[in-house]
Amino acid sequence: MIVVTGGAGFIGSNLVARLEENRLGPVFVCDVLGTDERWQNLKRRSIADLIAPQDFQAFLERHGRNIKIIYHMGANSSTTETDADLIMSMNFKFSMMLFEACVLNNIRLVYASSAATYGDGSAGFEDGDDETTLAKLIPLNVYGWSKHLFDRRVAVAVKAGSGFPPQCAGLKFFNVYGPNEYHKAGMRSVVIQIFNQISQGQSARLFKSYREPFGDGEQSRDFIWVDDCVDVMLWLYNHPHISGLFNLGTGKARSFYDLAVSVFKALGKEPSIEFIDMPLSLREKYQYFTQANMSRLHKAGYTASFTSLEEGACQYVQNYLLKPDPYR
Repeated sequence: MIVVTGGAGFIGSNLVARLEENRLGPVFVCDVLGTDERWQNLKRRSIADLIAPQDFQAFLERHGRNIKIIYHMGANSSTTETDADLIMSMNFKFSMMLFEACVLNNIRLVYASSAATYGDGSAGFEDGDDETTLAKLIPLNVYGWSKHLFDRRVAVAVKAGSGFPPQCAGLKFFNVYGPNEYHKAGMRSVVIQIFNQISQGQSARLFKSYREPFGDGEQSRDFIWVDDCVDVMLWLYNHPHISGLFNLGTGKARSFYDLAVSVFKALGKEPSIEFIDMPLSLREKYQYFTQANMSRLHKAGYTASFTSLEEGACQYVQNYLLKPDPYR
């Protein structure tokens, strides 16, 4: 048995699709479908069962010994959520319950951390997994803190040398984009936001810069195509001896201007870009540069290359966003 928490979400549903394609099931999904269109992320899948989060602990108690691996992708991923208790309940306490069940039942665990754990980036983007290195990071929001706190608890378990799953790998996802993110509203990738602007006959809108030496639109992120993330997760499935905390980006930051141009090119249009004022509430805490240091994952043995921004945007636009049914 393979379990994917958050399997109806963005990254989770892409992982479920590939697990099915590779015949690695049966795959059980733990998630909440709610009242939006999230169910469509799974409409082509043949999953073994859908478990509600409130029933998941009982599910683990019944079936824990039969589960080979849990991919823990489920979380409240809103960086603007202000209910700290809700975030902590979903992102930390649920994760700790799951971690303890993996220890008890000898289940392998691959979980989603986040680049939001790096805060403003002033401490760098080194994915060290020891407590001393992690203690230097100060997240900017409760979402990042909830992920960071779980990373630190895992580090404590490693240092203690006991009470640890047979495999435990955390992935610090950077700026992921691709199909099945449509339910995320304001948290959708900039790729789809710019695509929608262009489709409505508008110019792409990017923030002006308020910091030297960055020009307007030159603020940069490490954008990563979702299939590359799934490739890494499947590689971890095939390498059960690999544990640790790893960055998951391309290792090459690209500007929002480059991203906008890539979307225009995928649509066969000449770029039309407008630079707009950044809200005052963002100017003091806005990140101008993020870039994953990928050396630890490469040293662990991962050798596959990552999709370029131009190719990823082209695949996303032409194979999904322009289709009548954009779901994977």
